[in-house]
Amino acid sequence: MLELESRSVRRIQAATLPAFLGQRITYLLAGAATAGVYYVLLGLGLLLTRNSVPYLFLVVGCHFVTVVAVYPAYRLVVFRGCAVGWIPGYLRFYAVGLTFLGASAAGLPLLVELAGMPLMAAQALIILLSPPLSYLANRFWAFRATV
Repeated sequence: MLELESRSVRRIQAATLPAFLGQRITYLLAGAATAGVYYVLLGLGLLLTRNSVPYLFLVVGCHFVTVVAVYPAYRLVVFRGCAVGWIPGYLRFYAVGLTFLGASAAGLPLLVELAGMPLMAAQALIILLSPPLSYLANRFWAFRATV
């Protein structure tokens, strides 16, 4: 009996592990694309406004546009088994994204104003530190399989 149970567990683990690793890889690729979209939007915003708009306003605007643009990809490609509807899922996704926005809103003034770091370099540093936390929040809350 114990041997039969352990074989069943091994089969489940063998089927689950590649799917989970595949999801992580897909998430990393989507996260890299998301960071790229956001970073390009922020850079373009800075160039177009020529410092006439405070950078934190640009950060908020670029964040919103990025989240709206990338949500369908996360919904359809990364977290395909999502049992939550599109709008509640988007609101959860945006809530998770607000943690990144909060990190940027708090971290940028510290890095730019106090540490003297260039804005885009400071934002790149914050972008690099954010994905592990947002993956966990998205995986286990925003796109959890059951409600």
